[in-house]
Amino acid sequence: MDYSWLHAPAAEVPETAQTLLGWELSAGGVRIRLTEVEAYAGTGEDPASHAHRGPTPRTRVMFGPPGHAYTYFVFGVHWCLNIVCGREGEAAAVLLRAGEVVDGLDLARKRRGEVADRDLARGPARLVVALGVSAEANGTSVLDGTGPLLLTPPTRPVAPAAISAGPRVGVAAAHDVPWRFWITGDATVSSYRRHVPRRRNGERTAGPRA
Repeated sequence: MDYSWLHAPAAEVPETAQTLLGWELSAGGVRIRLTEVEAYAGTGEDPASHAHRGPTPRTRVMFGPPGHAYTYFVFGVHWCLNIVCGREGEAAAVLLRAGEVVDGLDLARKRRGEVADRDLARGPARLVVALGVSAEANGTSVLDGTGPLLLTPPTRPVAPAAISAGPRVGVAAAHDVPWRFWITGDATVSSYRRHVPRRRNGERTAGPRA
C-alpha cells in the first residue's frame, strides 16, 4: 500500500486528503472508513488553517512529524480530529469530516444514541464521539499503534473518478476553496452548508478548522 502521502509537502495537502479517503481509522473498539475529509495548509497561504501565522503551543503538532493526530475543541462544545501531513517542519492537516462505521457498531450506537447508522460518524464531531477519543489523542501517532488511534490502508480503495470536491464547511476565511473531498454518493457524507457570517447579537463567526 502507498504511504507516499507521509512524505508529500504541505502544499500538496489537497492530494493527500483525497488519498486518505477509504482509509480506516480505529479507536475504542470502533473502526470507521473515511468518506469525507477537508484539507488545510499552514504554508502562509491558507487563512483558514490554524497554522496560518506560524507555530503556537496549540498548533506545533501540525508542523510534524506527519502521521500524528491533531485534536482541538470547537466553541467549547465539540472535539475535531485531524491527521497531520506534510514534511516535518511544514504545517498541514486533513480534517476527518465523516465516515462509515464498519466495525464496532454497537459501541458507536451506544456513544451516539438513537440515530440512524448513516449518521453515527456523519460530521467531524460525531466521528470523534463514535470513536470515543478526545484530547488524549493529540500529538500521538496514528500509524504505529502507540496511541489510541490506528489508521490503516483501505480494504476498498477509492478510485479518483469516485471522488467529488467542493468548498470547505464552517470557516470564515477561504471558505470557497474547494478543499473538501468526499466519496461521491456515499450516504455518510455530511450535508454542505455555506458559511454565513453572524456578527450581531453576540453570535460568533466560525473560525479556522485546522
